[in-house]
Amino acid sequence: MLPKAAWSLLLRKGGRGRRGMHSSEGTARGGGKTPPYTNCYAQRHYPMPEEPFCTELNAEQQALKEKEKGSWTLLTHAEKVALYRLQFNETFAEMNRRSNEWKTVMGYVFFFFGFAALVIWWQRVYMFPPKPITLTDEWKAKQLQRMLDMKVNPVQGLASRWDYEKKQWKK
Repeated sequence: MLPKAAWSLLLRKGGRGRRGMHSSEGTARGGGKTPPYTNCYAQRHYPMPEEPFCTELNAEQQALKEKEKGSWTLLTHAEKVALYRLQFNETFAEMNRRSNEWKTVMGYVFFFFGFAALVIWWQRVYMFPPKPITLTDEWKAKQLQRMLDMKVNPVQGLASRWDYEKKQWKK
């Protein structure tokens, strides 16, 4: 029982009987508010962030924000786009565009295939012993002739396909 109590005292943070509190101010241990949209890439599954993309505005952007409060018919297309960029980092078209990451991935795949081929070649040349004599063409021919001479499996096997009178394979 003592080790269990000792571990609970060692692992407890914040004092005796105190649990972490959740609030709108951030984490349980204080330290200020964490920004919810710190990710600089927009997300398709969460398109409307709680805070705008640009929170620190310069004088030109502040003037544009003041102009936004008026009639939108007075705004030019470029100003509307600039206002959109203040709120969001990317449009849906920019979020959904294809990336060229597949080229990098395929490059790595081919690199590792090439490296593996070099390792296999090196092993065949320097590590593996020479082929046994039983894999040579001479040995295979002698083995085949021996099997035919012994009439191995004459019903359905190799000897059933050999013509012993003509000394050639049956057609």
